[in-house]
Amino acid sequence: MLSERIVTGALRILNRRYLGQEPVELSGLPDPTPGKRYTLYLHVPFCERLCPYCSFNRFLYGEERARRYFRALRQELRAAAGSGFDFATLYIGGGTPTILLDELCETIDLARSLFPGIGEVSAETSPNHITDATIEALKDRVDRFSVGVQSFDDTLLQQMARYDKYGCGQQVFEQVQKAAGQFHSLNVDMIFNFPSQNRAMLERDIELVKQTGASQTTFYPLMASPKNRRELARTIGAIDFAREAEYYRVVCDGLAPEFEPASAWTFSQDKGGMIDEYIVDYDEYVGLGSGALSFIGGRIYNNTFSLEDYERRIAEGRSPVAQMGRQYGRTARMRYRFVTDLFGLRLDKGRFARDFGVPVERGLAAELAFMRLAGGIATDTPTEITLTATGRYLLLVMMRETLAASNDHRDHQRELLPAHEKALLSDAEIVPCPPTREECLAAS
Repeated sequence: MLSERIVTGALRILNRRYLGQEPVELSGLPDPTPGKRYTLYLHVPFCERLCPYCSFNRFLYGEERARRYFRALRQELRAAAGSGFDFATLYIGGGTPTILLDELCETIDLARSLFPGIGEVSAETSPNHITDATIEALKDRVDRFSVGVQSFDDTLLQQMARYDKYGCGQQVFEQVQKAAGQFHSLNVDMIFNFPSQNRAMLERDIELVKQTGASQTTFYPLMASPKNRRELARTIGAIDFAREAEYYRVVCDGLAPEFEPASAWTFSQDKGGMIDEYIVDYDEYVGLGSGALSFIGGRIYNNTFSLEDYERRIAEGRSPVAQMGRQYGRTARMRYRFVTDLFGLRLDKGRFARDFGVPVERGLAAELAFMRLAGGIATDTPTEITLTATGRYLLLVMMRETLAASNDHRDHQRELLPAHEKALLSDAEIVPCPPTREECLAAS
């Protein structure tokens, strides 16, 4: 698809400039704009199993280090409250936020008490954490519960190093079903275009998602960093970007009509509900925790990736911000708004003109012309722009490339960690060969 190749090439150039960061020593994040509401993101960087394709800031779980981390995270929460921020939504990601249920509940309760304006809470989890205790503790604390499934296919789960920890596809399916109807929104996170995935595997995953009882699903394209792309090519196979658009159409067609697009990669039975990408509803956000990212006043701020450095800074009353990006110029901020709004499927022309003092047709004439030529615009009225299926795919590509570039930055930061922290970045356990499906079903 020519338009996909153009977008991919352009974003790989632009993101090096937009996402570049330099070390800094700051007293804290910039003060919030009076009257402006932000999204709050909390990062919990611990997992029981480290998936080989994942570049998020995560470490192998250890209970004592995780408890120390949660205590530091709550202290950072208190510091953010003292800065005057007002948050409309809370998103807790990782890692695996439910790794310590009591710590997570205490953290959510503190956030709500410090920021009573928080209206919605979203939290991620892993299939093995869906227990009666977890559901009981979180059903009144979390509005959107998102389960990282990735695939129900046993072969893919084995290649992702998830099979031995989370169980076979049937067991994962049954765990997801247990949470259905317990939360305002239950989301199932899936991956498509994994190197060894074929169309039949994808179609089966789509059908099983529809049978789980989940009200929402997110189908991410595989977003490996350049380093992980090379490793995947060596061990499993190269990512085939040429078939990505075809597989995206399979996802869209397979989920319809039960699930409608809520963003370029999220599909929901409850249109207008909370979605995965928190940047869609609020274009500035504050990230707390090790490796968390903030976007304030048109500039990126990144907390330290080192667990020890994070805890030390918090204990000393210092800012955990260790890196800062360049100031976004007017065009960069208009492009950012263009992508985030259209990723959420609708660009509000009035809001754009109010915020930038120029209509989008004049401010981003070339970008709009490209989307029209590519067949990406569904409607263009005096008040809004919406997307065709092709347009949604192109926005997915833009987000894929932006997150892959962020993953590249995370890979680089992990290389700078001290040796004893680097040891927490690999999972040395030997992953056994999977039993047959009959053995798996008998065990469940």
